[in-house]
Amino acid sequence: MFKKLYLMLALATAFACHAAPAKVNYKHAGPNDLQPDEQQSVVLKYVYTLISDYNYKKVPLNDSVSAIIYDRYIKKLDENHNYLLASDLKEFEQFKTTFDDDIKAGNLANVFYIFNVFQKRYTEYVNFSIAQLGKSFDFSQNETYTYNRDKLPWAASETALHNVWAQRVKYDLLNLKLTGKELAANKETLKKRYTNILSQSNKLSNQDVFQAFMDSFTEAIDPHTNYFNPSNAANFNIDMSRSLEGIGASLLMENEFVTIKSVTPGGPADKSKLVNADDRIIAVAQGKTGEFQDVVGWRIDNAIALIRGPKGTTVRLQLLAKGVSPTAKPRVIELVREKIILKDISAKKETRTYMQNGKAVKIGVISIPAFYLDFADYKAGNPNYKSTTRDVKLILDTLKRENVDGVVIDLRQNGGGSLMEAVELTGLFIKTGPVVQVRDSRNQVEVNKDDDPAIAYSGPLAVLVDRFSASASEIFSGAIQDYGRGLILGTQTYGKGSVQNAIDLDKVITPSLKDKLLAVAGKTKIVATGSQNKFGQLNLTIAKFYRINGNSTQHKGVLPDVDFPSIIPLDKYGEDTEPSAMPFDVIEKSDYTAVGNFTTVLPQLKKLHEDRMAASQSYKYLLQDIEESKKQSGEKSVTLNEQKLKQERDADEQKAFEHNNLRRLALGLQPLKKGQVKPKKEDTDFLQKEAGQVLTDYLTLGSKLTTVKPAGTN
Repeated sequence: MFKKLYLMLALATAFACHAAPAKVNYKHAGPNDLQPDEQQSVVLKYVYTLISDYNYKKVPLNDSVSAIIYDRYIKKLDENHNYLLASDLKEFEQFKTTFDDDIKAGNLANVFYIFNVFQKRYTEYVNFSIAQLGKSFDFSQNETYTYNRDKLPWAASETALHNVWAQRVKYDLLNLKLTGKELAANKETLKKRYTNILSQSNKLSNQDVFQAFMDSFTEAIDPHTNYFNPSNAANFNIDMSRSLEGIGASLLMENEFVTIKSVTPGGPADKSKLVNADDRIIAVAQGKTGEFQDVVGWRIDNAIALIRGPKGTTVRLQLLAKGVSPTAKPRVIELVREKIILKDISAKKETRTYMQNGKAVKIGVISIPAFYLDFADYKAGNPNYKSTTRDVKLILDTLKRENVDGVVIDLRQNGGGSLMEAVELTGLFIKTGPVVQVRDSRNQVEVNKDDDPAIAYSGPLAVLVDRFSASASEIFSGAIQDYGRGLILGTQTYGKGSVQNAIDLDKVITPSLKDKLLAVAGKTKIVATGSQNKFGQLNLTIAKFYRINGNSTQHKGVLPDVDFPSIIPLDKYGEDTEPSAMPFDVIEKSDYTAVGNFTTVLPQLKKLHEDRMAASQSYKYLLQDIEESKKQSGEKSVTLNEQKLKQERDADEQKAFEHNNLRRLALGLQPLKKGQVKPKKEDTDFLQKEAGQVLTDYLTLGSKLTTVKPAGTN
């Protein structure tokens, strides 16, 4: 699919003569006085050029777009109006129509000035909160704390926000008090919490500011054109490939220490027998002779960047075991990095059995969390590369050996991923033919086809989707629907009908310019940091995809054949809620032949489903949950009166406990006693169960209702 995007040569030419940008006098306002660097200025201009020249959606960067970027940036910093003052916003107004010029010039001074003012306010109010803990509190007063302030005017004075934060502290204390602990202990708990918040704020770097602004810039143009700084780019690519290169351990920050929380079975850390859960990493060194870098107090993402790295390379760690004094001598271990496959977030299977007319019907369910592909392994010709299609094919082979009567593909919460995987996965269920059409910015249409006549599974099929099924999920479910190959069940999907190309900026920015940037930073050569690049990645929208029937999924998504209620609010999430989203449109249909048609059987399937839901207590409770969620999302304040809040909490807790047990009974599960922990492997997925039941209904009605008649017959 658009296998050659001619960006590199054009950009290399465009920037070949550009030296590092001139320095500007940055203003200082915040406690850390964060400043942009020359590299970020260059990246900003490169990203602007890429978007203006190659983005599918052509949007001129002008004053009106500048205002949108400004509004998004302010919202990203202080959406709930908790920190900035009306006077701050009045001062910032001067930048509202200058961001377009700043972006073109690579000028980040105004962006950082706004952030530094914000961080100054942030620090002031957290310190104010810590100071409040020295005061006494009366929890018998009829006060109210308004926690949802996004629709309220900006505070007119520091005093006004001090009142808000005083109420916030009181609410936090009241929450802890209702757990039964003493006031002194609660104050100490909050002091640690606020101090930790302040510590995390002080660890923010200019990369965080740059990322926040770049998000505001790119999303103002198009919701799915995104810039990722180096650490975010690494995480994005790990998510796409479902693999990483490192030591095989999950890490968390605890009390300023990078702490190992779990060890991946079979990974380098596990095989060494020298690494244990709760070990603290004190320092990291590259190779057998590299110098150790102390990582105590580091941000977790920066520490991870040092620990990850290309497979086959060596990393050394200084470790302290749990409970050992920080002043003790750490032990030093040496590990060789390997490729780690993230199996827990790959496609999985289960089987469900339904009784229909006295006969057992076995349905296989395959849950697919994303359309992942280890592109590096695929490109290198590794026959065992990790991919959705390869994993699902193995699962289908297993399900066929288990003699399942039908298969449900569960794509709920699947936000998409690899376009190639969407096409190849569809190919497991059809003989050959087009799967998706892709139109580029020149209005040229390319049809992506399945050319492999092999079919991995030819039996009855259903696809379960929800509002968060997007992009590649919509390509797959749309093709399955257009071919009449399977039933689509659930709710209207997200509506993301655009195609992105991942551009490694390290491969775009000219070598000479890289050297100049590193010289400014006091370096002489590019040194790889773990598995990260140096300049980040741009996911650029280059095309729009269409179903083989000619309809775009953009805005409208895929509509199910049988509707299920949506737990996810359709009016709050989805492409049609994004102001900068592209519109729905239609192109000519592809040349394809449907293999089935559910038109005749759908009315019967819908009626059976609706009759079952009308008699289902689980369905009734699901609708109640949806209504309760809507009610809670509309609440904006809470009482600070201890007696009233306790009564409300107790009533809510009792109601939730009773309703949970009623739901369990409706699902055939034993009710729980108060305080009893729910068993881990319980089947509480009512919607997935109903999807299997709809497919079972179809099986009992007979496939004759969906057979496509040969051409020329009546």
